[in-house]
Amino acid sequence: MKALVTGASAGIGRAFAVSLAADGYSVTAVARGAEGLEALMVELGAGHDYLIADLATDEGLRVTAERLRGGGYTLLINNAGTASHGDFAEQSLESALTTLDLNCKAVVVLAHSFLGSAARGSALVNVSSTLGRTPKPGTGVYSASKGFVIAFSETLWHEQKPRGVQVMALCPGVTATAAQAATDVPAWLVQSPQQVVDSARKALSDKTGPVVLTSRANRIFTAALRLLPRRAALSLLAQPATRPAVR
Repeated sequence: MKALVTGASAGIGRAFAVSLAADGYSVTAVARGAEGLEALMVELGAGHDYLIADLATDEGLRVTAERLRGGGYTLLINNAGTASHGDFAEQSLESALTTLDLNCKAVVVLAHSFLGSAARGSALVNVSSTLGRTPKPGTGVYSASKGFVIAFSETLWHEQKPRGVQVMALCPGVTATAAQAATDVPAWLVQSPQQVVDSARKALSDKTGPVVLTSRANRIFTAALRLLPRRAALSLLAQPATRPAVR
């Protein structure tokens, strides 16, 4: 079994790589920086490899897509992502476009490369966010990009069923990482990267989908927000809170 994990040097991606390696997968870890990847390889041990690639660039996408095509991978974790914060009109356009390139374009390119040769029993996990269901002012492009990932994954789930290939949009809520302590969010809404991965792997095993929210608390909170009038939900979400985890 072979898995390719993007955004693998930290957070949810790293937790995926460690969990999969422990279960016998040969893991290819993809990220921008060598240091985090090299440290991960030391932890994983023999039988794994890594690829340094910036998936917001054409070259990074090209080399990663080439690795996927014909690489015999049975699992792709499309986890890499980024977010820009603050009022959209006050941010640089470059920052917004980079978010779209990494959160949307890279997901599409790598999904296409993977599915083109995916065998029956393979699986694709596109990491989205609860903000894809309940967009938050101050993270407009990020929220919209994660809404795209959900819609894209739902259609792929339906299209790939006859082939026996599983597709899932994984939607974590606030996730505590080394870069995000999440101290200003109610503890009942916060998960660790390992808890997110455990939920994802259980959903894969149970063939749950196409959209998986990673905790009961997040499912309740998201459902409640969607029952509110749209203006009220946006006002509530606009209140100061921790930033979404960057993947």
